[in-house]
Amino acid sequence: MRQDSRLSRMLHVLIHMGRHDGAMTSDMIATMLDANPVVIRRTMAGLRDQGYVHSVKGHGGGWTLARPLEELTLLDIHRAVGEPSIFAVGPAYDMPGCPIEKAVNAVLEDAFADAEQRLMQRFAGVTLADIADGFPAKQGESCRVEPEAKPEAP
Repeated sequence: MRQDSRLSRMLHVLIHMGRHDGAMTSDMIATMLDANPVVIRRTMAGLRDQGYVHSVKGHGGGWTLARPLEELTLLDIHRAVGEPSIFAVGPAYDMPGCPIEKAVNAVLEDAFADAEQRLMQRFAGVTLADIADGFPAKQGESCRVEPEAKPEAP
C-alpha cells in the first residue's frame, strides 16, 4: 500500500517558507518536491482555507505563511491536509456474521483508536518551530526552491 506523504511534504514546505524571503510560487514548491504545481496548489489550498498560509495570484504572487511556525502544530497541518489515515492496516469486514471476526475487529479497533489518540496528542504538542529549531538555518538546506531555467527556443 502506498504511503500518504502529504503531511511530511507540507511540513517540509512550511518550514522552508518560514525561512524564505518573500513568497514561494507553486512552481518553486513543485520543483523542490518534484511534484506537479497543480497538486501543490490543491494541497496548499487546504492550508489557506485553515488560515495557515496566504496566496496572491499573478506576477510577484505566491504563497506566504499567515502564521509563524511557533503557532502551527503537526496536528494543525495533519487536519489541513485532510487527516490522512494513520494506519495502513485495519479490521476486515468480510464475514459480518462471524463472532470471531467481530471479536478480532473489536480488539483491533480499540487498539487503533488508542494509538491514534496518543499520536494526535503528540502531534498537538509539536510545533513547526520545534522542528525548524532542530537544525541551523542554512546547514543542510539543499532543496531547490527556484524552478530550473527553461532553455530558450532556437
